Amino acid sequence: MIKERLIDDSDGESENDQTNILATQIQIPPDDVVPVFRARAVRPQSKYEGLDYDICENQLYENDLMKNEQHLKAKKDFARWIVSLFIGILTALVGCFIAISIEEISYYKYSWLQKAVQQNIIHGDLVMPYIFYVITNALPVMIGSILVTYVEPVATGSGIPLVKCYLNGIKIPKVVRLKTLAVKAVGVITSVCGGLAGGKEGPMVHCGAVIAAGISQGKSSSFNKDFKIFRYFRDDHEKRDFVVCGASAGVAAAFGAPIGGLLFALEEAASFWNQSLIWRTLFSAIVSSFTLNLVLTAYHGLENFTYHGLFNLGEFEALPFEYYELPIFMAMGAFGGLSGALWIKSNTTLNIFREKYIKQKWIRIIEAMMVAAISASFACLMMYLINDCRPLGNDPTLTPVQLFCDDNEYNAAASLWFQTPEQSVRSLFHDPPGSHKITTLLVFVPIYFFLSNITYGLNVSLGIFIPCLLVGAAWGRLVASFMALEFTGVKFINPGKYALIGAAAQLGGTVRMTISLAVILIETTGNIWFALPIILTLTSAKWMGDYFNDGIYDTQIHVANVPFLSWHTPNKLFMTKAKKIMSEDVVCVRMKESVEYIVGILKNTSYHGFPVIDQVADNDRKNGRLRGFILRTQLIVILEKSLFEETKRFWERTISIETFRNEYPRYKTIDEIRISRDKLAQKYTINMEVFMNPSPYKVNQLTSVSRIFMLFRALGLRHLCVVDENNLVTGIITRKDFLK
Repeated sequence: MIKERLIDDSDGESENDQTNILATQIQIPPDDVVPVFRARAVRPQSKYEGLDYDICENQLYENDLMKNEQHLKAKKDFARWIVSLFIGILTALVGCFIAISIEEISYYKYSWLQKAVQQNIIHGDLVMPYIFYVITNALPVMIGSILVTYVEPVATGSGIPLVKCYLNGIKIPKVVRLKTLAVKAVGVITSVCGGLAGGKEGPMVHCGAVIAAGISQGKSSSFNKDFKIFRYFRDDHEKRDFVVCGASAGVAAAFGAPIGGLLFALEEAASFWNQSLIWRTLFSAIVSSFTLNLVLTAYHGLENFTYHGLFNLGEFEALPFEYYELPIFMAMGAFGGLSGALWIKSNTTLNIFREKYIKQKWIRIIEAMMVAAISASFACLMMYLINDCRPLGNDPTLTPVQLFCDDNEYNAAASLWFQTPEQSVRSLFHDPPGSHKITTLLVFVPIYFFLSNITYGLNVSLGIFIPCLLVGAAWGRLVASFMALEFTGVKFINPGKYALIGAAAQLGGTVRMTISLAVILIETTGNIWFALPIILTLTSAKWMGDYFNDGIYDTQIHVANVPFLSWHTPNKLFMTKAKKIMSEDVVCVRMKESVEYIVGILKNTSYHGFPVIDQVADNDRKNGRLRGFILRTQLIVILEKSLFEETKRFWERTISIETFRNEYPRYKTIDEIRISRDKLAQKYTINMEVFMNPSPYKVNQLTSVSRIFMLFRALGLRHLCVVDENNLVTGIITRKDFLK
């Protein structure tokens, strides 16, 4: 599912596909001919580029530090905290907008459907309520699917795998743009209101990441507006840290769990940490949770802070447990891991089928509408065929449906459908014993398991957290019901307790999170004494699930062939040396290089970085002593601003690191740069010493790949030069080379 989003939404990073505007202008002399290299093996991973998390400590960077040494550090530290504050506030406000919209639209939808059912049931007409239900599901889903399909496809799904890839150092086009945020927010509202098996909690992580990436830059590339603030944060390194804060704030807003949000970013997302970043991440999460609580409490006219997150599990009483229940909890966790592995396998197979055969955009919209109609059909079948009547006093829903029940009774099967999935989860946690027939739960679990499976992968914005919690809560409550039948009179069998364990097992078996998910559930339920059962459940779920496959997010990334670097070196790379995986087709540039040659390599290669070497007598440029490293984006800016050695007197006093930061992040392509014939004819040159990174990371060609892998993972590298014992460049390694 990710694969197509990444490919279709590319920003045109490959220069080979551009129109050759300068072809008639550039005449490269014989000594500057761009050599033809052996093509690297064609791999799907080559479509994805890396981010420049390594700081380029060139002369401009050092001059900036020296000029502002006294106050720059304090100013930047203060600005980081201000940005972190606004990340928390704005993420919470977006979450409030989504939550209030879903709440109001869903209330009117289900109230209208309830009246339609009650009015038509008197006349024995069940067709019209069904048609109304299908229409009220399909229309919102159609709107959301159109937005995702035609306006911003990268807003599909929860967005968590995309954020993980971004923080891992992979450039995902359009993943943190303002348009993506708008489509994501509206798409989540329409999908949840359309009755799809999904929730808004996962997409909040993506929303927080977009907000963080946007406000930390102090400008809007979409509106071409520069507010001239936070200019020193305009690079991949700084933006990455703020995106971590945004992802954490998104989790905190979704679940009211600031510490869980911090641990989520640590366990699942960020690949780089320091003490200051940990504090700012926690600060953003706390601000987000508090702001959302404040706004939603005021909106509902309550006095006390009761809305800790978008997903409110309700107030749990103390959940005592006996020591002999722990094996039961672990067994439920193992079942959740097995169920999650089955869910991942079937969902992955279905999404691969979609990628291969469902390519027309309009068909994908029809598919989403069909799934919405199928959801309504299953709901109506359950309501019409299962006569699960309960007294109205125990009604957990705002819109109880009587159907064929007697007066002062409601249909418990209908209550699982005539509300949002979040409300259904809360009902299963807190309904008194006997609120649902065993038959109702036995039918509901496989139906919702199936619906969530076919929904995740549609062209809509939707998360997987809530469907997993709902399926798990249902079968967890089912376990409690069977135990109550077997062990009559036993007090420890609390349906809500087992519903919580089942929800944790199902979610843990699907996403394979342990520490962060345990803390999220503990914070959300407010029951610290129940920490041990939750942790044991999640651990057994992860162990069982990992035996069969990876978690859903890692599986999606793997299927998309994204060069994602996991925590540990792949087994196939042990006992391998750098020279076995490096690319030997290295394009180097000299310390003083001609403009003709620079333009030539930019136009005729798609490489994004070039080693800088000493002058060589034979102009081969393939065997030289390593002096530094320069990026394609830097060369583009140099050409655009005409920062040539021969014109140095005109720009030497005005050039600064800001010249390059102001072009970030949407650099021009080489074909968009106009270079006059005069400059080409006069043999202008570029002095790399001012602009290059003079101390790039490098390794010997006999270095083990396992050590190189850890360097990439820990330092966030994009390029790594390989040299021999004489410091001569012999190759270059990027993250794609680990996947050969």
